Amino acid sequence: MSQPLTIADLKQKAQRRVPKMFFDYADSGAWTEQTYRENETDFEKIKLRQRVAVDMTDRSLATEMVGQQTKMPVALAPTGLTGMQHADGEMLAAKAAEKFGVPFTLSTMSICSIEDIASVTTQPFWFQLYVMKDKDFIGRLIDRAKAAGCSALVLTLDLQILGQRHKDLRNGLSAPPKLTPKHLWQMATKPQWCLGMVKTKRRQFGNIVGHVTGVDDMGSLSEWTAKQFDPKLSWDDVAWIKERWGGKLIIKGILDPEDAEKSLSTGADAIIVSNHGGRQLDGARSSIAALPKIVDAVGDKIEVHMDSGIRSGQDVLKAIAYGAKGVYIGRPFLYGLGANGESGVTQCLEIIEKELDITMALCGERLLTNIDRDNIDHVATTLRY
Repeated sequence: MSQPLTIADLKQKAQRRVPKMFFDYADSGAWTEQTYRENETDFEKIKLRQRVAVDMTDRSLATEMVGQQTKMPVALAPTGLTGMQHADGEMLAAKAAEKFGVPFTLSTMSICSIEDIASVTTQPFWFQLYVMKDKDFIGRLIDRAKAAGCSALVLTLDLQILGQRHKDLRNGLSAPPKLTPKHLWQMATKPQWCLGMVKTKRRQFGNIVGHVTGVDDMGSLSEWTAKQFDPKLSWDDVAWIKERWGGKLIIKGILDPEDAEKSLSTGADAIIVSNHGGRQLDGARSSIAALPKIVDAVGDKIEVHMDSGIRSGQDVLKAIAYGAKGVYIGRPFLYGLGANGESGVTQCLEIIEKELDITMALCGERLLTNIDRDNIDHVATTLRY
């Protein structure tokens, strides 16, 4: 295959290289996947204002996210089982992000551990936290993130109960994979993936196995989450976590203006407008459709980020135009990782950077920080929020 030009090119290659159960894990949503699809298609309803005969020289995409300088307003999102898209996946993605100049966020449900990421990076990374019933474990997890020098904690609030993802159930998803005839066939047809997995020792949930009393072998993600994710999670828990962490706090999973306003009292530094990539409440609105009202509700009282549905540099610009100070990409970098390992993640970032830069120029802007709703063609835009 020739040099990938789009995220779709990387997706196609990843699908050929990654076993079906793990590709489907990344490329799926809950129930009918309506929200998963609309996360992407709602971006298409937003039209941009093209401007001409303006100075396009000396352009810059540089900005800040929670005080951290970034080459462009994009961070790698926390994604579970990343090390099953490619051997040592989280470590490779973290290295690619650091070299490129954007933040990397490690998931609680990662294959590589917090300590693994710290061992291959020289700059602070971010850590995403799920709240579980075992508060002693959560406290130790926060302490491990602090010890590793993580510069921000991303607290996810929209996974008190696991949304039903039909593809995962039908595929019998687990990490490591169960050695059934179906799974053995899937892996046998992906020899490059298998070779990488043979060479690495990281095949289970590195942040959990060996760190939880009585848990020495993580077989099923669904089984673990069903037992440990906390349906009683409240805003009081956020306050406890903020105090225990003591550093920059980003709250992920906000989709309603009222919840955005509630987040203001937590002392959080930023919120992420997110529907978990369409993997939780199917039928909820897309993140980009929810973004403007949330920005209007909180103003400049807290930094607003967003994720879910970003597939191009144009999508990034549209999110910035509607008030996001930064966005997170999950599936795009997973496609790159599955396609070409660390270099594939770099290719993903390069594709988005180039698209973002050209789009900004054709909108008549030189600085990403100048983008706002004036860059939207409101007459042609059909997105309703």
